[in-house]
Amino acid sequence: MSEEIIDGAREVRSGEELDSGRLITYLRDHLEGFPPAIEVKQFPGGYSNLTYLITAGDQEYVLRRPPFGANIKSAHDMSREFRVLKVLQPVYNKIPQPIIYCDDDTVIGASFYMMERVKGLILRNRPPEGLALSEELMFNISKNTVDNLVDLHKLDLSENGLLELGKPDGYNQRQVEGWIKRYHNAKTDEIVTMEELATHLADHIPADEKPAFIHNDYKYDNIVLDINQPDSILAVLDWEMSTVGNPLMDLATALAYWAEGADSPALKPFNLTWLPGNLDRAAVLERYAKHSGRDIHDMVYYFAFASFKLGTIVQQIYARYKKGLTKDPRFAMLIEVVKACGRNGTKALDNNRISNLN
Repeated sequence: MSEEIIDGAREVRSGEELDSGRLITYLRDHLEGFPPAIEVKQFPGGYSNLTYLITAGDQEYVLRRPPFGANIKSAHDMSREFRVLKVLQPVYNKIPQPIIYCDDDTVIGASFYMMERVKGLILRNRPPEGLALSEELMFNISKNTVDNLVDLHKLDLSENGLLELGKPDGYNQRQVEGWIKRYHNAKTDEIVTMEELATHLADHIPADEKPAFIHNDYKYDNIVLDINQPDSILAVLDWEMSTVGNPLMDLATALAYWAEGADSPALKPFNLTWLPGNLDRAAVLERYAKHSGRDIHDMVYYFAFASFKLGTIVQQIYARYKKGLTKDPRFAMLIEVVKACGRNGTKALDNNRISNLN
């Protein structure tokens, strides 16, 4: 299969450039034999941390830094994301290998880390040119995506310090109360469904589940597929929100991103899960339950929470755009995504199901 379908980088967006001179100096001082020149490009996907392709000689690296204008430290902690990769390295093989972390803001204006580039196919908001996404292929990708999440949740927390990456006690309450607070702090518009969700979620917090290591942003565009076997997962990316906590909340977050054909068009740019052949959300839930052996009670609540959480994440990005802290034109219509998330969450509660909500 042609390498043209490999996820590619483009010219860096205006206002998001890196100081190449300072970066080269730092890397040559800290990485033995690092070449004297680099080429910097930017991966266009994602709405949170910024991701760049650093080409140095015949080597390729990926650099991650917080978005410009962001002040949500816990969501953009480069040191923690790097530490997660280091801790996962011996126990989970579907990650990029971490290379270096820098906490010196004078190098590129923020802390950053670099990791190896895993070359492969990433399914973003439209089918890649040169690859036919048949129903059979999408069916297999969707199954393997669920199974890989099960594998992640089965990691032994006693190994390699995984348990130290989170605080599972009281996780549900902290998550619900924390995301409600974040929403109201970033609020720009009156959205009735988001307010209804906030009230319901706060009044019905379930008891904590047996904890697991969780990704918290698990979706197609954070998964690298093998171009020679496109239903095979090479790596999972973007571990910035990972922790130890409730695996059903992690599953629900994946389901909130898992758009179905009848969902609002505003939700479909997140995932190509709405293409024919994919499992629907109900089938994802059934497969997860079968392969994990977990009791999947309260999933309507968790899905409603995840829809609210997704809406809040998007609301935070939109608020930065409204304040002029980011100029990315993709952000102008994000308020419609927040509204769609609110509708999905309230419809799930009203109908007591997570699929076929429209």
